[in-house]
Amino acid sequence: MRFDKRETSKVDEEGQSLAQELAAFADVFGSDGFGVVHRKQASVYDVAQLLPAAAGLLVQQEVESLSRAVVDPERPYVVVLGGSKVSDKLGVIANLLTKADRLLIGGGMVFTFLKAKGFEVGASLLEEEQLETVKGYLDTAEANGVEIVLPTDIVAATSFAADADHVTVPADAIPADRMGLDIGPESQALFASKIADAKTIVWNGPMGVFEFEAFAAGTRAVAQAMVDAEGFSVVGGGDSAAAVRRLGFDEAGFGHISTGGGASLELLEGKVLPGLSVLEG
Repeated sequence: MRFDKRETSKVDEEGQSLAQELAAFADVFGSDGFGVVHRKQASVYDVAQLLPAAAGLLVQQEVESLSRAVVDPERPYVVVLGGSKVSDKLGVIANLLTKADRLLIGGGMVFTFLKAKGFEVGASLLEEEQLETVKGYLDTAEANGVEIVLPTDIVAATSFAADADHVTVPADAIPADRMGLDIGPESQALFASKIADAKTIVWNGPMGVFEFEAFAAGTRAVAQAMVDAEGFSVVGGGDSAAAVRRLGFDEAGFGHISTGGGASLELLEGKVLPGLSVLEG
């Protein structure tokens, strides 16, 4: 599909022509690629309009599991967000500020939150253009009674490298010449305590650069806390699912591990996914 430009064409007629060619091979269409249902593409959307169509078992399982986290979730409802950029999670955060009981923030995106609170973040990843938005989130959370939990300590390194010199420092005292690459031990314990009593837990995005062993402890601690918790746990796809596997966790320890990073993220945002809505029509 990726080699045919009509698959992703913005011109309706082009996508429809590819869909017609694909539909000619079949009598029915089973949509079982959850990782693409957030895309309005020919093999996902247009084919479903030409043939009797239904969700496959994987898509059905994904929707049922993720719905437990977005439609009337059992409480306390805790969401752990990480990854590199706040801008990737703007819609999710805005939506969860009306739904979640606690938001635990880590990863590269946390430094924009720390900066918004007036802290020095050194050479850490920072999205200056999102500072006012994040300040608004902090105010909204307080007004809605949603607890936003930020790290209290940070593992700060001299460079972005597996063997970089690193120290653990208070979150409000990151040296100007260092960058945060993980949450510290105190924060790991804090996050675990905030996950422990949750009835519903959703995790999307690592707490640090888990690909480097020196900066994997925060992500490992969150994953372990989810395994230990009795509540229903959902791991968003993409880097979170990759971290679970890379760090050696038994997938059976989690309620659900999504196969779709972008799709699961958009469901958490409350968006309508075209590849799903077309099946309902």
